[in-house]
Amino acid sequence: MRRTPTQRGIDRRSLFLSLTGLALSGCANLPGLGPAPNVYELAPKTTFNLDLKPVTWQLEVDEPLADGGLDTNRIALKTTPFELKYFADSRWIERAPKMVQTLLVESFENTGRIVGVGRQSVGLRADYTLKSELRQFQAEFIKDSKLPTIRVRLNVKLVKEPRDEIIAFQNFEYTLVSEHDDIQTVVATFNETINKVLRQVVEWTLTTAPPIAVRPGG
Repeated sequence: MRRTPTQRGIDRRSLFLSLTGLALSGCANLPGLGPAPNVYELAPKTTFNLDLKPVTWQLEVDEPLADGGLDTNRIALKTTPFELKYFADSRWIERAPKMVQTLLVESFENTGRIVGVGRQSVGLRADYTLKSELRQFQAEFIKDSKLPTIRVRLNVKLVKEPRDEIIAFQNFEYTLVSEHDDIQTVVATFNETINKVLRQVVEWTLTTAPPIAVRPGG
């Protein structure tokens, strides 16, 4: 029996709906789909020694170097001295070194003692460059620990431009035991720990760098 145009149209729609249903049911099993991870960010340091003196030089803050285990937006967790894992379903807002660079720049700005500070990408005419390496940035749940310890360690070098001369270097490290093991408390402890390091780095930099003569017309 020959089908009418109307029947052929109905058949096409039925076939389309059937294929669409198969496609949607198949998508439910595709890897990578599901609830988005929780994303966390840390805050810059806002309070400093009131005796800090203003500086006339400008500072460029490079992105810290980091090994592959820390150069990620995943929140690192050590369960043994030799094994690095990550918290499930939780992420930093950006890669840890990039986030620390942002926190450093904003912390320097928050002192109110330096006007010329920024990343390399802003085209700043820097007198000094702050180079660093992020060596520790993880929660540690090792041996018989009942609560995680947050450890942040930053190796910092102050470089005089334009000769690229290292004039000072220092290691800054701080550890703090989290009050609970849930991710929100762990992140809050990360924030408190990095703030201790940020204050140390900022105050050390502002008091260590020698004065720079004011440029002509500056």
